[in-house]
Amino acid sequence: MMKKFLFALAALFFGACATGEAWCAGRLVYTIELPFEKGAAVTAVLPGGEARELGRVVELPERTRWPGYSASAWGRPGTVAASAVNAAHILMSIEEEQGRTMSVLPAETIAPAAGPGAAIVLDCRAGTSFFGAWAPPAGTRITVKNGASEYPLEDRFPSEGDTLVFKVYEEDVPYMADFENRPGGRVIAWGRGAPRVIARVIRPLGGVGRFEGTMFQWRGRLRANHAGVIDISTSDYGTVGGFQIIPWDHALKSKEMQGAWGATQWMIIAPADGKSMLGGTAPLFGGGLVPGPSRGERLWDMWSTYGRKSLALARIDGGEWTMFPGASGKSDDALKRVTHIRIYFPQSEEPPK
Repeated sequence: MMKKFLFALAALFFGACATGEAWCAGRLVYTIELPFEKGAAVTAVLPGGEARELGRVVELPERTRWPGYSASAWGRPGTVAASAVNAAHILMSIEEEQGRTMSVLPAETIAPAAGPGAAIVLDCRAGTSFFGAWAPPAGTRITVKNGASEYPLEDRFPSEGDTLVFKVYEEDVPYMADFENRPGGRVIAWGRGAPRVIARVIRPLGGVGRFEGTMFQWRGRLRANHAGVIDISTSDYGTVGGFQIIPWDHALKSKEMQGAWGATQWMIIAPADGKSMLGGTAPLFGGGLVPGPSRGERLWDMWSTYGRKSLALARIDGGEWTMFPGASGKSDDALKRVTHIRIYFPQSEEPPK
């Protein structure tokens, strides 16, 4: 009954603005080279040739994981399916409408979605380096280089001695997106030109939950982004607590998300036209959001270091924009006074005037 009520309510508020159309491809900002070899250094290479070491490979996968988490199947094979402070998941293929994944993990933690023996493990800390300042966003294309040859990752599983190449582009995403935290509330993208309604809220947010990985992120910062989730930390570094924004595709079709309809820890949003696919589409669920530099991390200049930091703000009872209230653990009403949410998209250059 609750689902039917929310669907009917959403239909009353849907506008004519379509979602899911491609946002224009941006510019190449750096390339990550990850050797498929124990002990080898992982490097980020800037377009000018400057290289930064991101850590070293300590374990290689023996297998892939199938089936992966449900929303992995909404990605494109051979790309980053999820980017987070505690993992990156790579979509290898889609089989029987389910994703086959391989993961990249920091050595200090685990990620349940990775699966045993199905991950490349790096010696860098969670929330930093490959999982922070240099995190490849969801949708990043991956190729495999072997000597002078280079081929799409989805063509075959890499062999020892190969190198995975992640080409990280900065897409033409909005500067920020505002979420009105009420049934039928607008999701407004602010970028070049007029603001656009890109989605509607059909299940508002009210609480926080114990989402793993938030302990490696600061309050009001992105913990994870993939084709079916935006995960924001509300807890201080070292403690667990946060909330998630998910598309109705994920809430409807994914068995692991059925509980979201009766919980307050998830905001469920739907496409503005009431019928398009929202999961796996830019700008919210692929192509833009990244964990961003952690405290003390530096990119190639001051603007990129601070512009690529993820940031989420809140309005309490309709007041001024402020930092998110600190909340950890599980609480059904910790965010019940939040009336608006704003998420800033990472930018490494000053916006044109």
